[in-house]
Amino acid sequence: MHALVGREAEQQALSAFIASPEGGALVLRGETGVGKSVLLEHVADLASATGHRVIRAAGAEAEAELPFAGLHQLLYPLLPDMDRLDGVHRAVLGAVFGRCDGPAPSVMAVGLAVLDLLALAASATPLLMVIDDGQWLDVTSTAVCGFVGRRLADSKVKLLVGVRSGVPVGFDSAGLSELHVPPLSREASQQVLDSHYPALAPHIRVLVLDEAMGVPLALVELPPLLSSAPSGHGVEEAFGAGGVPLPRRLQHVYGARVAALTPAVRTELLRGALDGVSARTGSSPVRAVRYRMLNADEAAACGLLDVDPYTGEFVFRHPLVRSTVVRMATPNERRAAHTVLAQLHRQDVERHATHLAAAAIDPNEQVAAALEAAAASARRRGGEAAAVAWLTRAAELSENRESRSRRLGDAAFIAGQAGLLERAQHLVHSGTTHGVPSPAAVAASAYVALYEDGEVCSTHRQLLNVIENIRDRAEGEPHDVLTPLVNLLLVISQYASNCAMWERTHAVLASVKHLIPSNSLVYQDAWSDVLRRGTGLHERVESAFVNFPQLDPWDVARLCDVAYRVGALGRYRSHLQRTMEREREREVGAKAGDISMLHLLLLDQMAAGQWEAAEQTGRRSLELATVRGLTLFAYQSRAYLAVLAAMRGRVEQARELQAMVDSWAAPRGIGLLTQLADTAGTIAALSEGDYEAAYLHASGITHPGTFEPYLHQASGTLLDLVEAALHTGRTEQARRHALAAQTAGLPDISPRLALLTYGVLSMTATNDREAAEMYARAEVHPAGANFPFELARIRLAHGIRLRHNHGRKAARQLLASAATCFEQLGATGWAERARTELRTLDNSSRTSPIPLTSLTWQERRIADLAASGLTNKEIGERTHLSPRTVSSHLYRVFPKLGITSRAALRDALGRLPDLASA
Repeated sequence: MHALVGREAEQQALSAFIASPEGGALVLRGETGVGKSVLLEHVADLASATGHRVIRAAGAEAEAELPFAGLHQLLYPLLPDMDRLDGVHRAVLGAVFGRCDGPAPSVMAVGLAVLDLLALAASATPLLMVIDDGQWLDVTSTAVCGFVGRRLADSKVKLLVGVRSGVPVGFDSAGLSELHVPPLSREASQQVLDSHYPALAPHIRVLVLDEAMGVPLALVELPPLLSSAPSGHGVEEAFGAGGVPLPRRLQHVYGARVAALTPAVRTELLRGALDGVSARTGSSPVRAVRYRMLNADEAAACGLLDVDPYTGEFVFRHPLVRSTVVRMATPNERRAAHTVLAQLHRQDVERHATHLAAAAIDPNEQVAAALEAAAASARRRGGEAAAVAWLTRAAELSENRESRSRRLGDAAFIAGQAGLLERAQHLVHSGTTHGVPSPAAVAASAYVALYEDGEVCSTHRQLLNVIENIRDRAEGEPHDVLTPLVNLLLVISQYASNCAMWERTHAVLASVKHLIPSNSLVYQDAWSDVLRRGTGLHERVESAFVNFPQLDPWDVARLCDVAYRVGALGRYRSHLQRTMEREREREVGAKAGDISMLHLLLLDQMAAGQWEAAEQTGRRSLELATVRGLTLFAYQSRAYLAVLAAMRGRVEQARELQAMVDSWAAPRGIGLLTQLADTAGTIAALSEGDYEAAYLHASGITHPGTFEPYLHQASGTLLDLVEAALHTGRTEQARRHALAAQTAGLPDISPRLALLTYGVLSMTATNDREAAEMYARAEVHPAGANFPFELARIRLAHGIRLRHNHGRKAARQLLASAATCFEQLGATGWAERARTELRTLDNSSRTSPIPLTSLTWQERRIADLAASGLTNKEIGERTHLSPRTVSSHLYRVFPKLGITSRAALRDALGRLPDLASA
């Protein structure tokens, strides 16, 4: 137990971790050789002694790019329990571990399945999972372990991970508790050194203590080297150079020992190192196939190898030994070792291909095909980064230009879809030097052009051509080639929001409808024209989410977008948040996809009235998009933030963002963003009472009485347009638009549109009976609680109507309710308007007298003309003012008179002499 000298604090913390009745996860972080492995071994022994079952795994450089390799190693002893899982989780783990075919599971789906498996395994005996060298764990395994680790609190499972400090690792952002393992104190270092080398010469002893700097491995390994150095030689001579970091110095120590071995033993060690043989004893007795190092007693005798007590096989004493062996081998020696290992793993498609590729020098179609198969296997299991790397290597080994171009195109497409735009762009350029680019390369180029520069016209045209070419081939194309192209075409069409482009999209998709999955058809109907194609979307989305654990993150985002279009996103917010959390955990993931999911969360928060949270989400999405160079998403974030700022009455901020978005999106023909900019302008103008400007913005999206096809915001601005029209005297246009909403069947499309339709029908009703009936339908509609801002605006409008028709008690109740809601939301403009209406309701006690002189002659003149029923345009013609100037005058008049609409002007102006004399 000498290695635990000076580790009292760490032992106490680890003992408390094991003794805790609750599950949990802990990361041990420390520099190379500081003793993390010894502490992990100590904890494993402690756990075993207290009745825990212990399973172990260790990261290895040789497996760092193999998807789920670490997870397979860790869970291998538990795989017999898979049969006890439910069908969904059994299928997920079966796909990950190659037991069955199936779509690539998300990290969250794998994490949930692993949690279920661990719960079964720990049902009778508490379980401790120990992972050493976590810095070399593959990306997907790291993400799953982080996901699982954060959810062990209420279980009988504990996770302990050792990672090297000073290097970026996936566990950095996992959010797990950490225990730092520092170097030993000088006193503890002396105890360790004296226990190993009690007869060490004093000057060597001081030198070792100085050079080891409290690192136990150095305290054990340096004395023989320094003691054997010729007399008078210093540290530089012993290590080869001064100022070299300690790990490099230790490699020098091990290198001297490796060099002294016979060639046959060095070959055995090299094969073991390249195959990821464990770098410590005490690993799990049940392991995947590894190269068995034979006849290596010579290496064990000189301290390079140990013997595993479970298996009796040789293992490396420390990871630095393993890396030193590889570093000292010549390229030809490494290639020869990889050839042997490829034969050993001929039944494992990914390992076999990895070793074949490492052994190859010249183009070899057989090796390239093996790598292509490995990439397909990795992608099915969620390993996009590995798939890109293997396809790129396959392209390098291709024997003809066509195969090289196709494989580079496939790699580029995967990289583009994952949001690795620089990598995708590089691969596209590499793959199109000769010949015609593959469909995948065209799609990758489209991703780059769309995300980086918002290019919708040319990318739409290119994808149409590719899909048509695939359709026209007699032999057709694989399903997994066509579907991503179709989904990308739909995304581009959605951003363009252009009638002609959508018509071309519908035409080509009709010709390949039998080749694409049902989800793509759902996206087509929702994103193109939900008013005319939205029937049954609720049920189709619900049906798709039945298979949520199997859904790709992109499909989760797309389906949630569809749910938003039909006002049902709140029902699936938990799905969205769980997928977002999983994507955040991945070191390499769908970078565009996670921002899209942030946008959806932002929209849901805005609808639910969680505006402060929405602001934070919007800022986060803008930051991520900017850092990652996804310009399209950066401007989309600004557009949503502009709408939010307008709702909150932050008019200057809203208009600044609106101008930024419009100036970038309009020249590029990105209709979705220009509509959002107009929506922000509409709401900002409504918030400050500039109703003429609000009407101009709203009618710029869709004309009163119509809902333009392929324009998402056409129905979304229903309430805005009607409110602006009523306040500018355009009662006929307002009524026509409300009736058009009813005729178009908006209430059947989504709960929100139903709420808005009943609200505007009440606001524009020609008699009090209809107004009361429609308002009642809006008030009792279940959607009201989910859209508090819209409901409060409807209450405000109906309260004003009641006040004018002498329903003072009912009016006060509605106006007070609206005012309270606006204040809670932070909608300052609407809150002030509601409070003004309340003050006007009882002039005698709540409203200060307003002298006639408080209005300028111009304001009084315009107010009189407005009270007579003239529109702002007609008033402008008589007064030689612009309609906007007229609107600004009325905006100042309304608060002076204690009113909020021109409908109240006549009564207010009629009371002015009485108020002046009061």
